[in-house]
Amino acid sequence: MTSRIERKRKKKRAVWKWILLIFAIVLAAGVAYAAKMYIDLKSTVQNIHEPIDSEKREDDLTFHEQEPFSVLLLGVDERPGDGGRSDTMIVLTVNPETNSTKMLSIPRDTYTEIVGHGTSDKINHAYAYGGAKMAIQSVENLFDIPIDFFVQVNMESFKEIVNAVGGVDVISPLDFDLEGYHFNKGPLTLNGDEALKYVRMRKEDPRGDWGRQDRQRQVVEAVMKKGASVSTLVNYRPIFDAIQNNFKTNMTFDEMVSIQKHYKDAAKQLEQLHLEEGEGQFIGNIWYYMPNEEELNEVIRTLREHLELQ
Repeated sequence: MTSRIERKRKKKRAVWKWILLIFAIVLAAGVAYAAKMYIDLKSTVQNIHEPIDSEKREDDLTFHEQEPFSVLLLGVDERPGDGGRSDTMIVLTVNPETNSTKMLSIPRDTYTEIVGHGTSDKINHAYAYGGAKMAIQSVENLFDIPIDFFVQVNMESFKEIVNAVGGVDVISPLDFDLEGYHFNKGPLTLNGDEALKYVRMRKEDPRGDWGRQDRQRQVVEAVMKKGASVSTLVNYRPIFDAIQNNFKTNMTFDEMVSIQKHYKDAAKQLEQLHLEEGEGQFIGNIWYYMPNEEELNEVIRTLREHLELQ
């Protein structure tokens, strides 16, 4: 006869077999889910890819050697019947050697040469005249740096991104009203429509365009934070759909993977640069922002040094 001790041992072994089986099923499901997510992500990136190369970068970047690189973020306001303008233009330079990223928000009314159009105008008009390529060329010319990558987002549909991550948390620096929405000073949780209004307001902000730039940065950082959370990644499909509908970039999937692998620590130290010491000036009946030459040269020097350019 089988002893009671032996029967208990058999029961324990049976229990462990079930535990291991359940663990194996969960693990297999997790691997399958991760594989599906990887495939969907790669497909999404391929669909938003728009190849544009920097004309100021002489040699190709080598990510495994961790060369510094730059990114131009374009927030484009495109509406029916309107070609759109890049009302948000942010330059990022990333240096993995110093584990640092520098971020410059360019005032949209900055008077500069529009490269390829033969005129000088507000820098945000470059996109209207020649799309992302002309915007990149004009920024490269103004700051004397190569723009290696661009990321373009349609601001009118940016609310889809915010809704896809379940809303964002920000800290409003002031009370204001805009188009039927009221925003209290202090902590706020915003849905997509509210976030779009929050980043668009300019006239009621005592800091004008610079105040708006700070609010834009708040929302972008909040989206990135929420998008990286476990709960959001589990329901990744709405995020990928929103990206596919509203983003364009010249960055390939392999380049994104390399940047994540070799540059992820560079975001730990973020320094914001400013162009605030210029002045407004009318040319004809149009108002332009004229950068302070000394401040502009200092920003150029800082960006070039961060990119380790001679």
